[in-house]
Amino acid sequence: MISRVALQPAAEHDEGFMRVALEEAARAEAEGEVPVGCVIVHEGRVIARGHNLREQTQDPTTHAEVLAIRDAARAIGSWRLSGCEVYVTLEPCPMCAGALVNARVDRVIFATEDPKAGATVTLYTIGSDARLNHRFVQTSGVLKDEASQLLKDFFGRIRRAQKEAKQKPVG
Repeated sequence: MISRVALQPAAEHDEGFMRVALEEAARAEAEGEVPVGCVIVHEGRVIARGHNLREQTQDPTTHAEVLAIRDAARAIGSWRLSGCEVYVTLEPCPMCAGALVNARVDRVIFATEDPKAGATVTLYTIGSDARLNHRFVQTSGVLKDEASQLLKDFFGRIRRAQKEAKQKPVG
C-alpha cells in the first residue's frame, strides 16, 4: 500500500495514469469484456494502452497487459521495456506477471488485488521472486475503490442476467 504522506507527488502521478487505465477498463466493459485496462508509461508519457479482448478474439492471451506490452515494445523498438511503468486496474495474473518480468519493466502499479488469480502479491509473488532474472517494484491500491466497483458492477450484471435466464419459462 502506498503512503499518501510520504509519496504525495508520486501518488498524484500514479493516480493520473491509473485514471487512463480506468478509461481503458471502461472501454473493455463497453465491448462486453471483463473491465481491465492497462497503460504503459515511458519518460512520463503514455506509450501504450490495452484492455481485455478475450471474448472478441477468443484468444486467452489477449489480456490488457499483454496487449499493452506488445504495443509498448513496438513504440520503443525493443522488447526490453526498461524505464517503463505499467498501470493496470487489476493485479496481474500469472501469465501477465510473467510477461512483465520478461519485458523487464521497472514498476507495476495496480488498483485492486485479485483473490482468484493475482500473481504479484495475492496468490504468487512473481514480480519480486528472487529466483527470476528480473524483478519489478510494485505499488498497489491506487484508485482501488473505483477499479473494484467497476468489476463488482460488471460481474453483478452478469450474475443477474444468468439468474433471469434461468427463471424464464421454456417454450
